Amino acid sequence: MEFSPRYVHTNLIANDWKRLSDFYQAVFECVPVPPERDLSGPAIEAATNIEHAHIRGEHLRLPGWGKDGPTLEIFSYSPNLDHPISEVNRPGFGHIAFSVTDVELAKKRTLESGGKPIGEVVRVPVGEKAVTFCYLTDPEGNIIELQSWS
Repeated sequence: MEFSPRYVHTNLIANDWKRLSDFYQAVFECVPVPPERDLSGPAIEAATNIEHAHIRGEHLRLPGWGKDGPTLEIFSYSPNLDHPISEVNRPGFGHIAFSVTDVELAKKRTLESGGKPIGEVVRVPVGEKAVTFCYLTDPEGNIIELQSWS
């Protein structure tokens, strides 16, 4: 038997899904994909293995991929756990990256919208090209990479 994998979405768990969704819409031009989710009950508890799980949130279409492209799924859980301190070298999923034409301008816009800096903007040669990039966080501490290739 064969299966055909296709990338669909990345999930971010938020303390305030609406605020985080608004951030990604304002800074990175992500677009909501209805309907909003309000999920609970035995099936959700079975899928998550969390007693009394209640999930709220929405999907955001990521920029540059059209109407059928992958999404960023932003959910809030009840109950919710504390967020660990964000570190670029923590094992597991590390960051979400956005290609931008101007890293400095995108960094400024991210910080003005509630993001926090991690490091400096740097330019690094990679083969015949070079990448200019930096790491920041969104308002809830999830790491974002901004990058531009030349």
